[in-house]
Amino acid sequence: MRALTALLLACFAATTMAAERAPDVVLRGDLTGKDNHTYREVPFEVPAGTKRITIDVAYTGREQRTTIDLGLLGPGGFAEQDGFRGWSGGSKHRFTVSATDATASFLPGEIYPGRWRLLLGIPNIRPTSTASFTADVWFSNDDEGFGPEHGLSAPLKTTAGWYRGDLHMHTAHSDGGCLNASGTAKVPCPLFLTVVSAAKRGLDFIAISEHNTMSQVSEMRELQPYFDTMLMIPAREITTFEGHANLFGVSRPLDFRLGSPTVPDWNALTADVAKAHGLISINHPRRPNDETCMGCGFTPKKPVDMHGFQAIEAINGRDPGRPDTGIPFWEKQLNTGVRITGIGGGDSHDGSDGARDEFAGVIGVPTTVVHADALSMDAILDGIRAGHVFVDTEGTKDRLLEVTATTAGADADASAEAHMGDALKVVRGQKVHVAVTTAAVTGMQAIATLDGKRLSSNPIAADNTASLDWNSDGKAHWLRIDIRDATGKLILLGNPVYLNPL
Repeated sequence: MRALTALLLACFAATTMAAERAPDVVLRGDLTGKDNHTYREVPFEVPAGTKRITIDVAYTGREQRTTIDLGLLGPGGFAEQDGFRGWSGGSKHRFTVSATDATASFLPGEIYPGRWRLLLGIPNIRPTSTASFTADVWFSNDDEGFGPEHGLSAPLKTTAGWYRGDLHMHTAHSDGGCLNASGTAKVPCPLFLTVVSAAKRGLDFIAISEHNTMSQVSEMRELQPYFDTMLMIPAREITTFEGHANLFGVSRPLDFRLGSPTVPDWNALTADVAKAHGLISINHPRRPNDETCMGCGFTPKKPVDMHGFQAIEAINGRDPGRPDTGIPFWEKQLNTGVRITGIGGGDSHDGSDGARDEFAGVIGVPTTVVHADALSMDAILDGIRAGHVFVDTEGTKDRLLEVTATTAGADADASAEAHMGDALKVVRGQKVHVAVTTAAVTGMQAIATLDGKRLSSNPIAADNTASLDWNSDGKAHWLRIDIRDATGKLILLGNPVYLNPL
């Protein structure tokens, strides 16, 4: 299955732009030498309900040193609130603005309906030269904002494979703090330091998950072109008095006031997430919820439909060996029949990556490793939804865990195969063969867990493989493979293969 996916994606690189939807408006115009040292306003109508405007400008005449600078004016022009929306000079050709974020050089603010103007400055066009410009304009609603046309989360790689990342971290945009340059005081920690530390660890992706805010997104738009090998996923930690949860893939504000008339319970909140096509994961569910850690533990006051969540942070920081690790909570949900993905998050609050005490989070520890069709936000989130995930508890760069469960029927056509996160139909008495492929864990043990109880322990062979066989009773089960070292320490946490799910 994965080999076929990789083959199909081989042709994807040439058609990446095809994923971009057609612009809603196309603006065109011509310039001559008379336009030198002038400004031109190019009007366009913004419909009611628009939450984001994205513009891409191309022009001819560069070989003759023609230059066009770009700006944007709202309906009121310079004089009104939110009228002047930014000026980039000639350094950018594509930019986006919304109420919550904007490309560097531009200002976030309300998107009012009416006549907007693309502002062109012409610092140079020769007296005898001519040029033409084209501006593609996209209007987006609440459910959009991170697509390729908006300049964030475009694929950095278009090949399928295992991608390593950290899904939970904080900066100065919420409660991240670190020592100042002189080392004399703790200050809000700049987002840039967190991104630099993550890049040094060799991560393929990070999610910057500030508490209840998306103020970091504008800065992420500025940094993403520079950090061109590490995908930055906008996220937020929905922080309530009844638990915390990371939200991915949603650009608009989301009401987090759990227990209020607008958000009476978790079910109302997750319904809003589903409406926005987001992915939500419960964070550190077994932490205390008291004065020592307000709201940290998942303690809902009303019944919760766990199907509203797509993942659980089974491992937070370096907690796999601690009593409050999230693994038992995750397994409890699996035992109720909920197919939900176990992930990890470093929960770093120190961008220097220097924290080493027992409780402080470290960037990339643990690492969540996702099998995705591409290195893009959508592909990573789809991989998490599918359960194609394992967690490297120590945040290494090379450890690997692949699990393939197969059944064999009376003939070849009756055989079936499933990977982590997949489902397998097995009749009573049928044998399930589980093949485990690893890397960098020689001498360790592959531990099989069935419905939360240890099924077997199998040594990793010299060729980095292990296997086991299990005879089905025809009932619903989940089967997970973990890797532990000789002391019993959890090294790699796998996601289940679901047998006869209900």
